[in-house]
Amino acid sequence: MRLALLAVVKNRLLFPFVSVLIAFQALQCYNCKLGFWKLCVTSKITCNSGEQCFSGKGEAAGFVDIKMKGCLAVSSCNKTENVNFPSSGNTTVYHMTKTCCNTDLCNSAPTALPGALQLALASVAAVFAANALV
Repeated sequence: MRLALLAVVKNRLLFPFVSVLIAFQALQCYNCKLGFWKLCVTSKITCNSGEQCFSGKGEAAGFVDIKMKGCLAVSSCNKTENVNFPSSGNTTVYHMTKTCCNTDLCNSAPTALPGALQLALASVAAVFAANALV
């Protein structure tokens, strides 16, 4: 009984410290510098303090779908940005809406390759496998 009571007291004392440590752990996000249409090659990154994960969707040159993922300062979240060229000019190269979230890897899993590209890669792999067996 005394050991059980000691375990409860110990857990109650440790719980606040563990909770604080978990709260201050850095946020993990998917990162993709620039993707086109459905292709966005991702890696995982750790955000700095004051940043959240974001997913960006936009359009370049009026018809090319572009994507970005990564960490973003909270003050820049949920905004649409126009990128001009030259930077002081009025010709918009692309616009991007960046939507934020605040849990690990919440900016969605890596986007799958388009079906045609998957088929092409599978075909190339099959040819290499066939050559290796001969």
